[in-house]
Amino acid sequence: MATVTLPEAEMQDKKISNKQAATKYVYFFGGGKADGNGKMKDVLGGKGAGLAEMSRASVPVPPGFTISTEVCNIYFKNNNSLPKNIEGEISQALAQLEQQMGKKLGDPSNPLLCSVRSGAKFSMPGMMNTILNL
Repeated sequence: MATVTLPEAEMQDKKISNKQAATKYVYFFGGGKADGNGKMKDVLGGKGAGLAEMSRASVPVPPGFTISTEVCNIYFKNNNSLPKNIEGEISQALAQLEQQMGKKLGDPSNPLLCSVRSGAKFSMPGMMNTILNL
């Protein structure tokens, strides 16, 4: 099973800018590599940072990707939708995940099953939903 983490953002009063359009929002991990690391809890949330660090240490975690905490703020400031650049990053990460797993999300004969976890910089047990076998 692959893992996708969705950190819960602290709400901040920021406007979407051109600078944010050039910012990385999706961080892949798996196969002994990771775009992020354990020191990036502000960006990746606790679970995302932990998974990135374990992957970098060659701990056998299933591959996946983390959507940065800032995306939550952007989503709400963009009338509950994501800008095309972020949708593109998510699509690229999903394609990379499908390639590594040899499965495709939504394929009835060989489905990619994912768990979707939310997380925050600080532990909040029971406060956020987990979706298994998506």
